[in-house]
Amino acid sequence: MSDEYLSGSSTTTPFLQSQFEAQYHVKRTGTVWTAVAHIVTGVIGSGVLSLAWSIAQIGWIAGPLAILLFASVTLLSSFLLSDTYRSPDPESGPHRSSSYLDAVNMHKGEGNGRLCSVFVNICLYGFGIAYIITASISIRSIQESACHHSKGNEETCYVKDTYNMLVFGAIQVVLSQIPNFRNIEWLSIVAAIMSFGYAFIGLGLATDKVNENGHFKGNIRGVPTSTGMEKVWLVAQALGDIAFSYPFSVILIEIQDTLKSPPAENVTMRRASTISVIITTTFYLCCGCAGYAAFGNDTPGNLLTGFASYKLYWLVDFANACIVIHLVGAYQVYSQPLYANVENWLRFRFPDSGFVNYAYDLKLPLLPNFQLSPLRLCFRTFYVATTTVIAMLFPYFNQILGVLAGIIYYPLTIYFPVEMYISQCNIEPWTSKWIWLRTFSIVGFVVGAFTLIGSIQGIISAKLS
Repeated sequence: MSDEYLSGSSTTTPFLQSQFEAQYHVKRTGTVWTAVAHIVTGVIGSGVLSLAWSIAQIGWIAGPLAILLFASVTLLSSFLLSDTYRSPDPESGPHRSSSYLDAVNMHKGEGNGRLCSVFVNICLYGFGIAYIITASISIRSIQESACHHSKGNEETCYVKDTYNMLVFGAIQVVLSQIPNFRNIEWLSIVAAIMSFGYAFIGLGLATDKVNENGHFKGNIRGVPTSTGMEKVWLVAQALGDIAFSYPFSVILIEIQDTLKSPPAENVTMRRASTISVIITTTFYLCCGCAGYAAFGNDTPGNLLTGFASYKLYWLVDFANACIVIHLVGAYQVYSQPLYANVENWLRFRFPDSGFVNYAYDLKLPLLPNFQLSPLRLCFRTFYVATTTVIAMLFPYFNQILGVLAGIIYYPLTIYFPVEMYISQCNIEPWTSKWIWLRTFSIVGFVVGAFTLIGSIQGIISAKLS
């Protein structure tokens, strides 16, 4: 998942939103192709590196089918969400939603909006933890590669992830003082370029290794395990990692809000979603299958770590550097909306507090003037510190991705889209469409719970081993 276009979690009411649009003449110029660009860039990220491992746990047949299944669920969810962008209002006409939370508030009320905001903020916070873990793994790979090729493979080149996490966290403390999302557009562009760079390098390296091997590795049943229960837990983690690779629903409304009309925004969004899911799924299948074919039962959790001693080690190091640069930006892209949520709430609760509301001009040598806010400095530093500490305590890449997917995939991709669509279309209970949607929601809950339990069990097992 990258992750460059999550614009935040606005809680603006439809009335205030329409007033804002009327006053500032908000002009939407997006097309189906700009939406495709946003979606593809926003979806393809570090999650692609775990797909080869996921296929390895499930096998040659079930693995690709699982990716296709989650792609289909994501596409269906996007169709449901796109229809909830506008809400008919008999008094003042249809209103737009500027964010996922806006849509939930509009269709399901503030109570459901508060519940949804919990999952959205867990999503944002969890991505920060996952990115610290992923970045530290890539930094370690670069360090170990340099050690191996300077001292020889006999030399023990063990590097602790703890120090790398602390360095990454220190960088984020500095970057987190950037005031808001609009000020990090340049960081998002760089991060997007990096995400495509390392993903294509991983695909190319895996394909080259398959050619070098002269045959496809792997089997229909996937990696063998000592017990059937162990296999069940690994399959659960693998499904969680695949679900993590489609963080699509949370950003859909924000993207749809950029589209011009006519044609109707939901029509354009459906076309863009279909094209985007086809592109990303094809790319995912290529990366996942090539990685499994290259390594078989030895497929690593992070695809690039399998090429540490490969002949093109310099290209592997470059790809890992791309990951680190990407994640430096991605951490901020996913953290800035959460910063805004908390800080705006504090400003609302404490309007007379100087600590909360005041900012002081700061002039550093060779740098432009910078406004330093005491609230921003303290809260954001604390936030980065907590994500870093949790990452240090639970540095388990695949299991963490699975836990995040288990927590957020069902509510944000299935439950709320289904509930909002039922409200939007006034679907009567026990009609065929109502039964079909409820069945879809129940099955999604079971799968989400399965991935969550399996991934938690994986963390416990890894912690005890």
